[in-house]
Amino acid sequence: MKILANRMDLGFQKHQAEYEEAALRVLRSGWYILGNELKTFEEEFASYNEFGSDNRRLESFDCTANTDDCDTSKVYCAGLASGLDALWIGIRMLGIGAGDEVIVQGNTYIASVMGITMNGATPIFVEPDENSQIDIDAIERSITDKTKAVMVVHLYGQVTDMTRIVDICKKHGLLLIEDCAQAHGAMWKGQKVGTFGNVGCFSFYPTKNMGAFGDAGAVIAHDPKFIEEVKTYRNYGSHKHYYNKVVGANSRLDEMQAALLKVRLKYMDEITDERRSLASRYSQKIDNPQIIIPKEVDNSYAVWHQYVIRCKNRDKLIDYLNEKEIGSIIHYPVPPHLQEAYAYLGHEEGEYPITEEYANEVLSIPMYNGMTMEEQDYVIDALNNF
Repeated sequence: MKILANRMDLGFQKHQAEYEEAALRVLRSGWYILGNELKTFEEEFASYNEFGSDNRRLESFDCTANTDDCDTSKVYCAGLASGLDALWIGIRMLGIGAGDEVIVQGNTYIASVMGITMNGATPIFVEPDENSQIDIDAIERSITDKTKAVMVVHLYGQVTDMTRIVDICKKHGLLLIEDCAQAHGAMWKGQKVGTFGNVGCFSFYPTKNMGAFGDAGAVIAHDPKFIEEVKTYRNYGSHKHYYNKVVGANSRLDEMQAALLKVRLKYMDEITDERRSLASRYSQKIDNPQIIIPKEVDNSYAVWHQYVIRCKNRDKLIDYLNEKEIGSIIHYPVPPHLQEAYAYLGHEEGEYPITEEYANEVLSIPMYNGMTMEEQDYVIDALNNF
């Protein structure tokens, strides 16, 4: 039996008629940029994030947003061209730049860090905890007079203790950025991620739980003025056709991706339920002392973008799985502080031992919507027999 690490075709096939109808609707409309598809997607994605557990609208949010300027029970959205654009533009609109420091976990994907450095700010790395999330105790130890913000990355679709992080940011007057690229619909105590901070940044890359059919991204926030600034910036800094307030960027979520994402959004609860079921079976049935399995933190609601195990003998495990025709992916083999792109930061090997240990041990095993019980059992049996 051959099993891929991930499959995107099954999600399309399940709702193929709706996706094709949406695509044809856009093609026939004659309007492909900044139209009604984007407007309605932004409204629907904002509304999706206003609802917590049991599909109840939250009356208020515990967040770091300035409640004098915005209603923290409301969420607003701006669609952008990619998840990276969501990060760097979102950070820029918060006024973070040269001379500022942003605390971020060391084991994240490099895009999280690029969102900081593309604005001239400096990433201050901290180690991950035992669940691959940011070590909350390390945040306060890393705060200096240059610290402007904390970036929390909800890695692999997991969630950490956002109550503590919000308290730390409020205590020290710091901005809070949430990288939700892998965590659409994930929750802490019934509240959706992306709503705790000043800005929530999303990727809709095709492999994501809420994947588009190309590059796509978005930011959400409680402050409508902030979102309007993002919308101006994404369109060459233009608030009115051919009138430019600032030197902006070209980062518009196009009509086609917006229309297709609206179809995907309709089924997000179903998609998440299926992934949580797959993750639960893995956690219950994988039983090998060589393999460390991930755990869902109490009070959190993980969406399991990846099911990431750890193994000291990872390379041998990969070879073994390849022999069984079982796909796997390393997320991520080289941490940002050791990437050639960030050599100028002056970090050395051994500086972040936990981050580096995880980079040598993590392995994402097959996890995708439409995975059959037979396929999953084949993976489980292989792992248990390693």
